Amino acid sequence: MRMQFVPMLSAFAFLATAAPVAAQETVMNDYTASYIEMQAADGQSEALAEFLTGAAPVVKETEPGTELWFALRADDTLAIFDVFVDKAARDAHFSGAVAGALNTSAEALVQGGWDDGVVANIKTSEVLSAKAPVDLYSAATATYIALEAAPGQAEHLAELLRSAGPVVAETEQKTLFWVALRIDETRFAIFDIFADNSGREAHFSGQVAGLLKEKAVDLVEGGWDEGVVANVHNYDILAIR
Repeated sequence: MRMQFVPMLSAFAFLATAAPVAAQETVMNDYTASYIEMQAADGQSEALAEFLTGAAPVVKETEPGTELWFALRADDTLAIFDVFVDKAARDAHFSGAVAGALNTSAEALVQGGWDDGVVANIKTSEVLSAKAPVDLYSAATATYIALEAAPGQAEHLAELLRSAGPVVAETEQKTLFWVALRIDETRFAIFDIFADNSGREAHFSGQVAGLLKEKAVDLVEGGWDEGVVANVHNYDILAIR
């Protein structure tokens, strides 16, 4: 299996060194992230969306260690995705003003309330690789993809994702931010943002997606269709910090 994996890494290495993107290799090094998907309580979708939209300036004013913060929506599903400079900043976020206000309001706004609707859905992760954000506030749409490594393939999948950031930076102008994440030993994720659907379409026909599609049968539980495409979550962006 290792011998099959080497050509893919060689392709990434060539793409990453063919142009001056060396700085991308250390973008967001040692950063952490979190993702929380929430279902709005009955009749509370607009109220929860309004709450999250209003939270962005509070995060900006009170959380210097929260590097990026996104409020997201797909119908009655709302989500928060954020990136922190380190674990201490992540801890500060979860004890901060926005988390406190959401704790107070969750019983009314979120199915399951605070414990079952918010806390139970928190996925914290480590940043493996990233494309630094560009034209951040022109972004209107986002994608989160959950990935489960195939048995024995977690380190190979991690290596692929770790190598992908410079390639995205060099080859995907319409991808305004991209980050690969490791949640635990076998679970991974990708989060990215775009100005419009044409950017998303370009991303899914790009170099990284092509190589992931080629190797998903070996690296991802469920392969490309069931392991990648079935776990794509598309959102409208409500607010950005």
